[in-house]
Amino acid sequence: MVPPPQTDGCEPDLAVVGTWLESNPDVLEKWLKEYASAELRERAFQAINSPTTTTINHNSKTCTSFNLTNQLQIWYPPSVSTASLGGDNERKFQNVRPQCDFKSLEESDLFMELIRDIANELNIDKLCHKILKNVSLLTNADRGSLFLAKGPLESRYLISKFFDVRHDTSFEEAIKLARSEEIRIPFGVGIAGTVAQKKSMINIKNAYEDPRFNKEVDLRTGYKTNIILCMPICNYEGDVIGVAQIINKTDNSPEFSNHDVEVFQRYLTFCGIGIQNAQLFELSVLEYKRNQILLNLARSIFEEQNNLECLVTKIMREAQDLLKCERCAVYLLDLDCCEANHLQRIVERPRKLIQRHPPLNRMVSGSVSGHDMIENFLRKPSPFTVIFELREGGNKTLVSRPSSFDLAGSTLAQIAGYAASTGQILNIGDVAEWLCEKHSEGDAESARTILCMPIMNGQRTLIGVAQLINKDNEAPFTECDVSLFEAFAIFCGLGIHNTQMYENACKLMAKQKVALECLSYHATASNDATLKLVKEDIPSAERFNLYSFTFIDFDLTDDETCKATIRMFLECNLVQQFHIPYEVLCRWVLSVKKNYRPVKYHNWRHALNVTQTMFAMFKTGKMERFMNDLEMLGLLVACLCHDLDHRGTNNAFQTKTESPLAILYSTSTMEHHHFDQCVMILNTDSNNIFQALSPEDYRRVMKLVETAILSTDLAMYFKKRNKFLELIDNGEFDWQSDDKKDLLSGMMMTACDVSAIAKPWEVQHRIAKLVADEFFDQGDLEKMQLKEQPIAMMDRERKDELPQMQVGFIDVICLPLYKVLSDTFPWMKPLYQGTAENRQHWQDLAEKVEMGLTWIDHDTIDEPVELFPELEETKDILTVQTLHPVSSAPQAEVKKRHKKLCYML
Repeated sequence: MVPPPQTDGCEPDLAVVGTWLESNPDVLEKWLKEYASAELRERAFQAINSPTTTTINHNSKTCTSFNLTNQLQIWYPPSVSTASLGGDNERKFQNVRPQCDFKSLEESDLFMELIRDIANELNIDKLCHKILKNVSLLTNADRGSLFLAKGPLESRYLISKFFDVRHDTSFEEAIKLARSEEIRIPFGVGIAGTVAQKKSMINIKNAYEDPRFNKEVDLRTGYKTNIILCMPICNYEGDVIGVAQIINKTDNSPEFSNHDVEVFQRYLTFCGIGIQNAQLFELSVLEYKRNQILLNLARSIFEEQNNLECLVTKIMREAQDLLKCERCAVYLLDLDCCEANHLQRIVERPRKLIQRHPPLNRMVSGSVSGHDMIENFLRKPSPFTVIFELREGGNKTLVSRPSSFDLAGSTLAQIAGYAASTGQILNIGDVAEWLCEKHSEGDAESARTILCMPIMNGQRTLIGVAQLINKDNEAPFTECDVSLFEAFAIFCGLGIHNTQMYENACKLMAKQKVALECLSYHATASNDATLKLVKEDIPSAERFNLYSFTFIDFDLTDDETCKATIRMFLECNLVQQFHIPYEVLCRWVLSVKKNYRPVKYHNWRHALNVTQTMFAMFKTGKMERFMNDLEMLGLLVACLCHDLDHRGTNNAFQTKTESPLAILYSTSTMEHHHFDQCVMILNTDSNNIFQALSPEDYRRVMKLVETAILSTDLAMYFKKRNKFLELIDNGEFDWQSDDKKDLLSGMMMTACDVSAIAKPWEVQHRIAKLVADEFFDQGDLEKMQLKEQPIAMMDRERKDELPQMQVGFIDVICLPLYKVLSDTFPWMKPLYQGTAENRQHWQDLAEKVEMGLTWIDHDTIDEPVELFPELEETKDILTVQTLHPVSSAPQAEVKKRHKKLCYML
């Protein structure tokens, strides 16, 4: 081992000693542990805990730094765990700028070192503290103060950031003093205000002789100010952002020299850039925090949508925490929950204009007075209906529904009412002074500062006012508070509006449920009628001719139509197969019949005929081979319910008149309504014929009923027809898959729905007149309500064209459908044959109409109209009485069309 370096009585060379110690760490460690005094070990411990030490040689202008962090272990006795010395301590030592011995530096080096000291500081408080300490070092000033510029351009002022900071004042001491008293100096007032306004420095040799000097500070502190040097701090654009002021010299010089002025000015140039960067960083941090707060607020608000009181309570708590105020209140306008408002909303036209408020403007207590508020209240009383209030430390919201008398006696409510009536933000810095009265009584007695913010919904309609009372620091609400609260109020408005809409929707749903209960009660067959039908004998299917495609209901009474329906379910063995209680089946049939309106064609008897055709398809057409029992049950139910509550008008009419049904269902409007009525009857007490089904069978049969009823919309038929024809062309014989059976069921539903076209000619001729009469009624309504000319098949003035339109209807829809069904399923050929025969009859009529004959004046048209005597007295059997019919204006001659469709559904 190399011996330690000899000193020969001279001061040892630290570099040589250090090299030896690093070469012999074991010796150093042993010596420190066993021989070093406690005092020496303590000094070594303190030295290592301090930041990395830098030694500066004044002559060579270089800094030599050495880091002993990796040697921490040797400075501690064995009882101290070295594990606790890693991690956080090492991270603490990182990114710390080396500290130099400022006293040993030359002035230029000191200047640069102090610039580096503030270059990367982004904390505005620490930066201003460093600036004042460094300025004191550069100029040998005794103490200094720094002010930052605030406010709009027209009324700028200075706010003291730090006051009376010495070169040895710690940051904690400086910040404590600054927070104990805030000094505000308007531009142009005093020494600092004059410097800020004129943007020029002031060097005072005798402060007490300068009239701008305020002696009160010295009198209060006991410190005597002799000389002052005050300079503006500007940003890179040349605008004043602050003022720095230094007082007295530590060397008792009678004035600040020109050299001091030069150094002070040069240093503040860099300080201006640093302060601007720190302020920008502070703004970005505040904006980030603000966004996080608003995001959390939005998340919490939209999580609470089912209760208005809970939502408003959450809003007020967030506001209290965010803006640090003692009390918070929310005043809401009429919630539109009363019956009159619901009725008004129902009868309102949807395009009614909504009053919207302009963007909010800020009002301060100086721009409006308490007298203005009182006059406004007398002219327009506060319209609030609910008040929510959360007081300091309160865990429960106080909810009140004040009367007009209560509002008139509340100063706070009147202040909120003023903000509501003007739609503007109201910021009152001193409530007592603003109201110009003593608050010995009343709810505003303890109010010092108030911030009122109107609350708007998404349509910028005023729905309430939020009110904050008294900041915790007893200061007025700042511009930052107003901006943050404004953004806060936007989210609150959306949340409150959505919650109100949700509550209204719940009430409307409850009303709808009550209405459905009433309707279902009146729509359900009576017990007497049900018991009577239960006791009646049900004739055979042969008695009603149910197996034939030529079934006719004209001679059946209403009671017999119900019996015929029940016979079809019995013949298919569905009652026994699915354990349908016979009384429930009878009540359901009677209820379905009761829910058909007495329109000309789409009535109960039409439903009976469609159901009978489906039954005949199963039995005579042998389609039961391709359907299981559950599917047969579903299709019979769908046929019987497929036109429930039909109003005698088609989907197009519902859309044109913007009826509630059209708003509820945008496509297949009436078909969706028919299915809903079907579900309503099934859900009514003692009407559910599916009650014995398993959950899976119930789901399947309801899905089948819905799909089958929607298939009766001819728009759906045209969508499915091509796919069905494609399967037939490909020789498809297996119809058991769900998709193929869905197509087949849809085609069968359409075939049954239009099956009147295949009845014997006498029946078809009579039914066609009923269909035409119903269409003409709709055409009359279109003329009266919509002031529109109806299409040809609904225009009573063009009834002679009906035969030709029937031919077009048969050619486009009926014959192609019956042709493919009869080719694929030969047992259904009677439908095709009957339709073809009727087409020929319609074609003959169309040709006779072309020859000048008519088909409507008599049951037979073997003779021309001219041969009938007393033509003027002949009764037009298609003419019906409508509600206040109006005679149409003479129509222009219209060229006759061919191949026109007569939609019979």
